[in-house]
Amino acid sequence: MSEPATAPNRLHHHARRMAGRDPHERHRVSTPLELLFDLTFVLSFGFAASQFAHALAAGHYGVAFPGFALASFAIWAWINFTWFASAYDTDDWLFRVTTMVVMAGALIFAIGLPRMFASLEHGDHVSLHVIVLGYVVMRAGMIVHWLRAAKADPDRRAASLTYVAWNVIVQIGWILLALGDLSRVATFALAAPLVFFELAGPWFAERKYGGTPWHPHHIAERYSLFAIIALGEGVVGTVAAVSAVIEKQGWSLDAGLVCFAGIGLTFGMWWTYFILPAAPILHAHRERSFIWGYGLVLVFAAIVATGAGLHVAAYYIEGEAHIGPLATVLTVAVPVSIYLALIYALYSYMVQAFDPLHFWLLLGTVAVVTLSVAAAIAGVGMTTCLVILTFAPAVTVVGYETLGHRHQLDALSANDAEPET
Repeated sequence: MSEPATAPNRLHHHARRMAGRDPHERHRVSTPLELLFDLTFVLSFGFAASQFAHALAAGHYGVAFPGFALASFAIWAWINFTWFASAYDTDDWLFRVTTMVVMAGALIFAIGLPRMFASLEHGDHVSLHVIVLGYVVMRAGMIVHWLRAAKADPDRRAASLTYVAWNVIVQIGWILLALGDLSRVATFALAAPLVFFELAGPWFAERKYGGTPWHPHHIAERYSLFAIIALGEGVVGTVAAVSAVIEKQGWSLDAGLVCFAGIGLTFGMWWTYFILPAAPILHAHRERSFIWGYGLVLVFAAIVATGAGLHVAAYYIEGEAHIGPLATVLTVAVPVSIYLALIYALYSYMVQAFDPLHFWLLLGTVAVVTLSVAAAIAGVGMTTCLVILTFAPAVTVVGYETLGHRHQLDALSANDAEPET
C-alpha cells in the first residue's frame, strides 16, 4: 500500500533531502509541528493585545499605536516560516529542531513586548533589545532552513540564497537599531526602511529567481488556521478581562453585554473571513499571492486589535479606563471596520472584479458601525453600543448566505478557478 500524499514519510528518522514539495500534491494538510508553531504566537498575541489595551485605556495613544505596530510585526516571522514549510517541509529531525529554534525566538520576542511598551511610555528611548533578540533567533533558524533548501534544490538555489542574504542583511540592521538606544522618533524613522526591506525580500526572491514550490491549498489553510488562533485569543482575552471585573464587582448587565459582544464579533469575523476564495484563486493564479499574503498581515493585526478593544471595554466597566464611552466604542469599532474593509478589498483583488452586491453589503455595514458610534455620541451606554456593533459582520454573513454563494461561483468561473468541494 502506498503512503498518503499528505506528508513526507515520518517513519524515516534521518535527515531527508529538502528537494521541494509537489505544489499540486493531493490532500496536503497542516502538520502537527505547524500547529504547534502557530500556538507559540498566541503568547505574542496575548501580550500585544494586553499592552495595547492598557495604553488605549489610559489614553496614551502615542504609546499604543507605535507599540502595537512593532508588536504586530511578529506576524511577518510567522509568514516567512509558513511559506517556506509549504514548499520544503521534510518533517525530519533536523527540520523539527530548526523549527523549534524559530519557535524559541517567537517566545523571546513575546517576552520582550511589555518592556518595549514600558520604554515607550516612561523612557526617552525605545527598548528593542529583547524583541530584536527574539527576532534574530527566529531568523537564524530560517537561515538554516534556507541553506538546506539551497543545497538540496539546485534549480531554486538562487531564490533560497536570496532569502539567506536578505535575512542576514536586514537582521544586521535590526541589531544596530536595537543597540543604538535611540529616541522614539529616530527609532521609528529607521525602522520604516527595515520593514520595507523585510517585505521586499520575498517579492524579489520569488519574482526574479522563479520562486519556491508552495502549495496553494496548504497555504490558504495555514492562513485560515492562524486567523482562527488570533480570533480565539480575542475570545479568551475578553472572557479573562470580564472575569476579573466579575470577581471584583459581581455579575452585571454590562459585563454580560461585553461577553456577548466579544463572542458575537468573533463568530461574525470568523464567518466573514471564510468568504475569501483563497485556495482556488491561488491555485489558478499564483501571481496574486503577494497582495493576498501581505494584506492578511493587516487582517490579523485588526483581529488582535479588536480583542484589545474588548479588553478596553472591560477596563471601562471596571472603572479603570481614563477614556470616555465614545473612545471606548471606537477602540472596537475602528479595528472591526478595518477588518471588514480589508476582507472586501482582498476579495475584489483576488477575483479581479468588484461585485455590485458588495456595495450594498458594505453600505449596510457602514450603517451599523455608524449607528453604534452615533449611539455613543448620543449618550447610549457603551455596552449597548458594542452590542449594536456586533451586527456589523452579520450584514456580510446574511448577504453571503443568501446571495453571495452564487456570486462567488460566478467570480471563480470568470477566473478559471475550480470551487472547493
